[in-house]
Amino acid sequence: MRTMSPAELDEAGDRMRTAKDYLAALDCYREAIHKHSTAAYYNKIAITEIMLRHPEEAAKAAKKAVRKDKRMAEAWNNLGVSYYLLGSAEHKRAKTEDAVRTYARAVSLDPDNPSFHNNLAAALMDLKEYVRGMAEYRKAFALDPAFFERTSESGISARMSSPDDRAQFAFVMARLFASAGDTERALHFLRAAMEDGYPKIDDVYSDKEFASVLKDERFLALMKERPVAIR
Repeated sequence: MRTMSPAELDEAGDRMRTAKDYLAALDCYREAIHKHSTAAYYNKIAITEIMLRHPEEAAKAAKKAVRKDKRMAEAWNNLGVSYYLLGSAEHKRAKTEDAVRTYARAVSLDPDNPSFHNNLAAALMDLKEYVRGMAEYRKAFALDPAFFERTSESGISARMSSPDDRAQFAFVMARLFASAGDTERALHFLRAAMEDGYPKIDDVYSDKEFASVLKDERFLALMKERPVAIR
């Protein structure tokens, strides 16, 4: 690696990271920094450390990235991810609050990135700040509904240990998909909300966002069936 240029090392690191050879990728990025220290290389180290589930090391690298380039939105986002992962049972709220502030910085720098809004929303939901969380979900959904669909269940819901939180999340998803005219996915999330015991399921009848699904036969059957909450 000593004979390679920083650009060559960066490219090699990217290849190693794509191949999930994260330790080799780190070696490449670190050697690149040794030759030419940039915010981009530190940010890539942060990403790689996150993939290795090393949040402390990721946070150190992300902080170096934002010191070099305070306007690098992706580095702020990755610092937020690091804080979020650092949240233990004892210090979870404090670290999640740090993540919220850091994600918000990323959003302010790049408001058109749905991933940043999505991450901010997830952290807000963890803090039970549902109104703010829903607002961020809406922004992410408006920017890229396909992205939101890919990350919603596997990403956010899977991290929620409380059935009440999962139920709230599912109802939010149902509302968003209903407002977008996607009845099938709206009904999927309504069922999930019921199964997690969402207590205000009858709000669908008065909420204008659900107007498009109220006469659908599948909706009528679902509300008649009323799936039993699975706890």
